[in-house]
Amino acid sequence: QVQLVESGGGSVQTGGSLRLSCAAFGYMYSSYCMGWFRQAPGKEREGVAVIASDGSRSYADSVKGRFTISQDNAKNTLYLQMNSLKPEDTAMYYCAADPRGDKYCSGDYWRKTLYWGQGTQVTVSS
Repeated sequence: QVQLVESGGGSVQTGGSLRLSCAAFGYMYSSYCMGWFRQAPGKEREGVAVIASDGSRSYADSVKGRFTISQDNAKNTLYLQMNSLKPEDTAMYYCAADPRGDKYCSGDYWRKTLYWGQGTQVTVSS
């Protein structure tokens, strides 16, 4: 069993920055992928960034060049550095992890993803 706990959300103005953290509790095999998703009111949950089991990173087009995903294995913590924030980045942000394949940490397979955090709200005002 894996427990994920996010922190670091808040309210910022356009152009501001935030860093989200996701602390993972429980044993995670090297096959785990980890990723960040977000969901705005009335919209479907979408993948934002993922670290695949091989350590490679990928991003949604909407955040490329502005967001950076990273991982501190010693602390079992996942991060999302968000710069140049825009009002359209406003959403609840969720951390996710899954041992079964990288597709469960990004894109359209989120409904079957095994482990989720409780979410942290990010609000960007213009």
